[in-house]
Amino acid sequence: MDILIVVASLCFLMFVAYRGFSVILFAPVAALGAVLLTDPSLVAPVFTGLFMDKMVGFVKNYFPVFLLGAVFGKVIELSGFSQAIVTAVIRLVGASRAMLSIVLVCGLLTYGGVSLFVVVFAVYPFAAEMFRQGQIPKRLVPGTIALGAFTFTMDSLPGTPQIQNVIPTTFFKTNIYAAPVLGTLGGVFIVAVGLLYLDMRRRQAQAAGEGYGSNHQNEPVPFDTTQKLANPFIAILPLVLVGVANKVFTSLIPQVYGKSVAFIPAVIGKPAPVVQEVGKIAAVWAVEGALLIGILTVFVFAWRPVMSRFAEGSKAAVAGALLASMNTASEYGFGAVIASLPGFLVAADALRAIPNPLVNEAVTVTALAGITGSASGGMSIALAAMSDSFIQAANSAGIPLEVLHRVAAMASGGMDTLPHNGAVITLLAVTGMTHKTSYRDIFAITLIKSAAVFVVIALYYLTGLV
Repeated sequence: MDILIVVASLCFLMFVAYRGFSVILFAPVAALGAVLLTDPSLVAPVFTGLFMDKMVGFVKNYFPVFLLGAVFGKVIELSGFSQAIVTAVIRLVGASRAMLSIVLVCGLLTYGGVSLFVVVFAVYPFAAEMFRQGQIPKRLVPGTIALGAFTFTMDSLPGTPQIQNVIPTTFFKTNIYAAPVLGTLGGVFIVAVGLLYLDMRRRQAQAAGEGYGSNHQNEPVPFDTTQKLANPFIAILPLVLVGVANKVFTSLIPQVYGKSVAFIPAVIGKPAPVVQEVGKIAAVWAVEGALLIGILTVFVFAWRPVMSRFAEGSKAAVAGALLASMNTASEYGFGAVIASLPGFLVAADALRAIPNPLVNEAVTVTALAGITGSASGGMSIALAAMSDSFIQAANSAGIPLEVLHRVAAMASGGMDTLPHNGAVITLLAVTGMTHKTSYRDIFAITLIKSAAVFVVIALYYLTGLV
């Protein structure tokens, strides 16, 4: 019965998300409905002490990233830099390769350490303009961005600084370059198969006479085709600086502040000192600082065109950031509540019965990521509960811990992007699309990246490559 409650709650939330209802409203309904069926006396305590605590904690930590990411994307759009980049890319690779261009741009940003949420905001204006010029249906934009930002550079390629590749290091005593050959081959598989799928969808639409479409929501402001375009090297400079600054700040912040920093607020009385553990917040500070540099760079090179429309543009950016952050925060609270239920523990224990250690790890991590709607959340829960047994089984079978690391990281990015996933909802909200119009392609990418985990496992057993 406990496991049925968890499954029913998950299915309900996926259903309402797919039908276009607000996750901000229905995530607590789904979570507390499961609590009600488990122990009615705990509904109020769980709502206040767990759901709201996790939701507010997420907003506290990440809302500035959402806000700055939205503003960065908007000023890139208002400045005309996105049109300059799009025009240069189309001239270089051809309009028919717009999908490849967007995937590569997303991949470069995420591999450079830029948060995938920020990438969605920053790349969307480019993608919309390229798809419009290439007469590719806008409904394919979310799937294309998902392939570039949510897959191979998130957890497959060795050295990626994304959190999904960092979490396993603390459990397996590895580093972010673990299993470089397997990770690279897995990444190549995802990109190749994903691009083949997206190109097939583009050709189907072209054969049916379908173009970009009209009357879309959240459409970027059309560019003035008579204006002189910025030099593409200047236009891409803010993006490059965001990636470089993020890398620099990630290394510099811990050196400047040490392990923690404390200060005493200047208020009446004897307030307790405010203490910040730098290790937990350094990555967020780095992204925020990098985005500020990117925004300022756009202003330096395009002050007049940006300021002429910044008042209205910034309002739209703030509204988008609020919606995206609250959607994701609600999902975060839902995952925390579901992970606290007895049925969740039953599901986790049942997964231990899979005999092969790598398949066991892959299925466990991807299943828990799917249930919680979070790659990092599901992997953290799985490894916290079962990493010791994974290590013991791997040692008995002679499997290097580097392989465990890579399989766990890639599996976390497998079934995490179900309809209730925060990144999926953010992507659809930012692009102005819906689950009904665009989730089919996101789910296809989800299946491809899930299959890549088992391709990597098979390659290890066949070749012994690490």
